[in-house]
Amino acid sequence: MKRSNSFKGYSLLIICFMHCVAVRSQLTTDFYSKTCPSLLSIVRRQVQSAVKTEMRMAASLLRLHFHDCFVNGCDASVLLDGDNTTEKFALPNLNSARGFEVVDAIKSAVENACSGVVSCADILAIAARDSVVLSGGPTWRVLLGRRDGLISNATLANAALPSPFEALDAIIQKFVNVGLNITDVVSLSGGHTIGLAKCATFSNRLLNFSGTGAPDTTMEASMLSDLQSFCPVNGDGNKTTVLDRNSTDLFDNHYFQNLLNGKGLLGSDQILHSSELATSTTKSLVESYSSNSQLFFQDFANSMIKMGNISPLTGSNGQIRTNCRAVNS
Repeated sequence: MKRSNSFKGYSLLIICFMHCVAVRSQLTTDFYSKTCPSLLSIVRRQVQSAVKTEMRMAASLLRLHFHDCFVNGCDASVLLDGDNTTEKFALPNLNSARGFEVVDAIKSAVENACSGVVSCADILAIAARDSVVLSGGPTWRVLLGRRDGLISNATLANAALPSPFEALDAIIQKFVNVGLNITDVVSLSGGHTIGLAKCATFSNRLLNFSGTGAPDTTMEASMLSDLQSFCPVNGDGNKTTVLDRNSTDLFDNHYFQNLLNGKGLLGSDQILHSSELATSTTKSLVESYSSNSQLFFQDFANSMIKMGNISPLTGSNGQIRTNCRAVNS
């Protein structure tokens, strides 16, 4: 009798688990097929126009989605205006996160077609995918049905977002905290195959690295010399240079080839291949991606879907913001 009861309990547990998982991920690829059938083409046109005007915008829109999802889940909280307690004022975003006007333009075009239906969080997810595709990268079917959050938290953003100055174990931990793994760390870092970075984010590697009195020994010599001239001591920390040297705007696996040659720009890029911990964690993936772009594209697309699934607000939680910068009054 006992065995039968425990089996029954086990079955209920499985049913509950399957139900809980289903409830947790209510996102679907056809969420707006009836309510806003032209959504995907509207977003694509707007992103296309923005990227045509400024190629760098593809990287900026991709980064917005990433910086949104790591803080309170993918709820468009990164878009909210406000005082210095909001995410826009967090260190990783301040004078650095960009593309807000493009999101406004997309939202406005979407509202014209289907008013009050599509969340800003979903717009970010679609725009990130389109940015990758328009840069030559992989495509994937974006899961939709997120709703927008009501709170934007700078303190949480400072704590949750990976920093270019952190050690590999700390970066891995931040991914684990939101349900992502080591494959996600490496494949999503590959997003740095497009975009620019400020001198302030890597100048610590150019001279007195970690108090050694010398530059970071993992940086290739000619690149080091170029960057020392480009980012002199007491120079303008806001000057930008390319993240993926010799393949600036193309979404490809060249970023990983650079890491093999000591040409990762940010410390957080290069440690994926050069740090001691990398040997047992990330190094083999970097090497695989460097020689197999198909594998990188496949893993990147899967990781973007996983990242887009971080704690979405669904059902009656959150709201559909009319203006992506403000909670509905």
